[in-house]
Amino acid sequence: MIIVTGAGQGIGAAIARRAAALGRPVCVNYRSSAAGAARVVADLRAAGVDALAVEADVTEEDEVERLFTTAEDELGPLTAVVNNAGVTGGLGRVVDLEIGQLDTAYRAVLRSVVLCTRQGLRSMARSRGGAGGCVLNISSTGARTGGGHEWVHYAALKAAVNAHTWGAAQEAAADGVRVNAVAPGLIDTGLHQANGVPDRPDRLRTTVPLGRIGSPEEVAEAAVFLLSPAASYITGSVLEVGGGR
Repeated sequence: MIIVTGAGQGIGAAIARRAAALGRPVCVNYRSSAAGAARVVADLRAAGVDALAVEADVTEEDEVERLFTTAEDELGPLTAVVNNAGVTGGLGRVVDLEIGQLDTAYRAVLRSVVLCTRQGLRSMARSRGGAGGCVLNISSTGARTGGGHEWVHYAALKAAVNAHTWGAAQEAAADGVRVNAVAPGLIDTGLHQANGVPDRPDRLRTTVPLGRIGSPEEVAEAAVFLLSPAASYITGSVLEVGGGR
């Protein structure tokens, strides 16, 4: 069974749908996108995959525990966790950053990854009676570029996600758990509109060497590859899906 956090829309929804190809049940986690999560579940069931939507705030420890317990009770043993949930905390320069923006982004981007990775390892680690599995974190190419003039705080937190990916991979390898990340670049999702800059993808299109904006489905292809047996010798890696930008 695979848990995908923040799967009611955008990249998370695309990953959950594409995960049907792995032939495992999928738990679609959401916090506010109930209608979107229901559509994803319906699509998965139509594809012959057992699926369940679970509302939970993955920035809260008790909510994470409830999410995992519910998913495993309903869908069976955990085999993979996709840490996709997150928000930017808003656009702006460092000099104008409000502490509330930083705190919001920290909880959604980094704290949620740490909590869900910990819970996933407790279920999947062979030393704890699990059968092994995968953790996949959704990072950002901003972790490399820095996000200057837009969201340095968000980029810094994504860099921390990368560091957590590398470190957790080293710890979890002996327990049969692979830990990797996918780092999307400029992708056509609702993130830009949510930050009040719906024209951002079009403005930045010319900065992408491949000359176009990526789709959530393209990120999902990379994600499902890293979750699949085809990536059995890959751990501690960050795969960029950014068109060369």
